[in-house]
Amino acid sequence: MLKTFSLKTSRRVEFLNITGQIEKTLAESRVKSGLITVFVPHTTAGVTINENADPDVVSDMIGYFNKAVPFNDNYSHGEGNSAAHIKSSIFSPSLTLIIDQGEIILGTWQSVYFCEFDGPRMREFYVKVIEG
Repeated sequence: MLKTFSLKTSRRVEFLNITGQIEKTLAESRVKSGLITVFVPHTTAGVTINENADPDVVSDMIGYFNKAVPFNDNYSHGEGNSAAHIKSSIFSPSLTLIIDQGEIILGTWQSVYFCEFDGPRMREFYVKVIEG
């Protein structure tokens, strides 16, 4: 089963919790054991897993990566979004989750985040459920 999701980001750099969309896709698939792949088809966005309990974690991550990879640093790329390309490569365009007994295996405080580095924009991500 493959499902496409659209979302609208509202800031230049933003992490959006997409765990609910992934869990909904799994429930619709009725798969009890296997894998889920989440894929972001953009060169200035990515996906990651991190803490969902304290929003300061996401804020701290955004602050750190904006310092580590500044928006303006004499980059050669003419579009002016080289920092977004670099950040998306540090993260990843995809991740794989394990399905067991019809549930995604995540730690107590973990969620999946869509990571925007060149917003605001309309974006897509794909969720593929693989039984097995």
